[in-house]
Amino acid sequence: MAERTLVTSALPYANGPLHIGHAVEYVQTDIYVRFLRSCGRDVVYFCADDTHGTPIELNAAKQGLKPEEFIARFHEEHQRDFHDLDVRFDYFHSTNSPENRQYAELIYGRLKEKGDIERRNIEQTYCDNDRRFLPDRFIKGTCPNCKASDQYGDACEKCGKAYDPTDLIDARCALCGTPPVRKHSEHLFFKLSRHADFLQDVLRKPGFLHPGLATQLQGFFEKGLSDWDISRDGPYFGFAIPGETDKYFYVWLDAPIGYIATTEKWAKETGKAKSALDYWSADADTRIIHFIGKDIVYFHALFWPAVLNVAGFHIPSEIKVHGHLTVNGEKMSKSRGTMVPVRDYLDQLDPSYLRYFYAANLGPGVEDLDLNLKDFRQRVNGELVNNVGNLANRALSLLAGPLEKRLAPGRAEGPGRELVEAALARVPEVREAFDKLEYRSAIRVITEIASAANAFLQTAAPWAQVKKDAEVARADLSDAADVAYLLGALLAPVTPRVSEKLFAQLGAEPLTFQSLEGAKYPLLDRSRPIGTPEPLLPRLEEERVNVIIKLPEGAAAPQAAEARPAKGAKAEKKPAEALAATQAAAPSAGAAESSGEIEYDDFAKVVLKAGKVLAAEKVQKADKLLKLTVDVGEGSPRTIVSGIAEAFAPEALTGRNVVVVANLKPRKLKGIESRGMLLTAGPGGKELSLLDPGDVAPGSEVK
Repeated sequence: MAERTLVTSALPYANGPLHIGHAVEYVQTDIYVRFLRSCGRDVVYFCADDTHGTPIELNAAKQGLKPEEFIARFHEEHQRDFHDLDVRFDYFHSTNSPENRQYAELIYGRLKEKGDIERRNIEQTYCDNDRRFLPDRFIKGTCPNCKASDQYGDACEKCGKAYDPTDLIDARCALCGTPPVRKHSEHLFFKLSRHADFLQDVLRKPGFLHPGLATQLQGFFEKGLSDWDISRDGPYFGFAIPGETDKYFYVWLDAPIGYIATTEKWAKETGKAKSALDYWSADADTRIIHFIGKDIVYFHALFWPAVLNVAGFHIPSEIKVHGHLTVNGEKMSKSRGTMVPVRDYLDQLDPSYLRYFYAANLGPGVEDLDLNLKDFRQRVNGELVNNVGNLANRALSLLAGPLEKRLAPGRAEGPGRELVEAALARVPEVREAFDKLEYRSAIRVITEIASAANAFLQTAAPWAQVKKDAEVARADLSDAADVAYLLGALLAPVTPRVSEKLFAQLGAEPLTFQSLEGAKYPLLDRSRPIGTPEPLLPRLEEERVNVIIKLPEGAAAPQAAEARPAKGAKAEKKPAEALAATQAAAPSAGAAESSGEIEYDDFAKVVLKAGKVLAAEKVQKADKLLKLTVDVGEGSPRTIVSGIAEAFAPEALTGRNVVVVANLKPRKLKGIESRGMLLTAGPGGKELSLLDPGDVAPGSEVK
């Protein structure tokens, strides 16, 4: 393990407020940093506002502000939101800073010295009316692939096809509606194509990137890495390129350099390092970890490491990638009121609820996370409030009342001591889960520890013992308080303010993962009195949760969910999706209805084999279908089309072991021949689990 760890989250764009989708990443990262600190590691956590580019320049002009004034407003707002969300950076900076200009110019100069910058004359779209070259998102028109209207200049939101803005049909300027013209301009390119071998070596490093994403990136190498246009023509809000006229660094060059610039600013202000180079020089003993969303993997895993390597800087050690947030099973939407600003959430609810729910659902993969408001309320109430909170309140209320805040000495033996020692024995499980970003596993163990302690109290019934034998009741409650103390330590990375309250009520010093190493029963100093107990968190009521969804003025109220067809009724489906749905709906054991008994000989005809997913991709014009390449131990892999796209992102499937119905007659779905079916369990849609045959070779029979 490197002596020092530097952790970053992706830079929020200073063009609007943070929303709860952004919060997934910052909460995920903050939990990890707090965990490392609790373990005694030397770690710093940096972030900054991403402030440059055409959208900020234009939006500032619309509001009659200079770009610097516009971004300053969001810089203050973002910092308040992060603080109130309990996200603690060592420094939060801005890419529009002297430090960022310094390092952008330094890195560009080194790229140029190494011969990795090339001039090219390129054709771009230009608006004569606005007198500016138009970035992709400032051009609209008809998709050249599916002919959908009102699409942006980089990709179609309807069919997903990527294209150049010059390919759009009936293109128009998104600012004024004028048809753009084509105009030539000289641009500067970083020769990314020269670094394919280096980047392949980086992608093969264990732990650098999720294996499925590393496999997905191979498509860029197969096509040939494209060189990167790192310049933009004025007018443009950004840093002017030294030695050039009316040319500016493209935002994606200077934005990640913000990680380095923020380190520099922190070093200057705190004196804890001489400069950013203490962490970022190529030979620095640093573990650099970037947390990002899956939509910016290309920039962080290919472009950024290549630039750093050529410029003689430390490349990232690990890139941790998460999926997107959906709300109530759907993509976040302003029109449905589910694009909830962080401030709107914080005005209504404690951040501990959201942090806990995110942790309870986050793993190291890139699958999307759904904030179902009913599940959110029930899970927080059931696990955090009723389980952990109830344990602390039951134990401490009795101790503080009739037992005068005094704890009992540790016991030589008995169920109470066994309870505490069993809980301590599970600390390595929680530590390992946090270290691997398996937060949901850590939460599962924590809730099991709390449940065991509540069951112990239920059996011991100290409330009944207080009048019969106060010292027995005191001993049982003291052991339960020990477990509550332990839970405070284990939950501190996730819900820091809840743990702080708990430590204060126990009258105890904060407990950390480092202090738990070699810890023995009893954990609490039993000679000290406890503090004053009170509920750690109130229950979440439905009306309090629902109020965070605010429909825009004039928007229609959400429609009630469609009623499910009555038993026996048949829902209409398109032929291709009907078969795919069948593939994704293997019956679960104990199903309520049976389609009729079959003979053993009928079942024996079905051949089930273990398979491994080698690659996965979405099927165009089919929201529910994925095209999978599956090794079934036959020499060459099979293509299987499966209707599981609502439950699994393609990148989350690569490398997964699956069970395949191997002797189905091939069928064509959306023009693709499908040779098999995957077995899943669950009601369908987003609620599906793949059946896992275990660690067996592809082609093994499943019986």
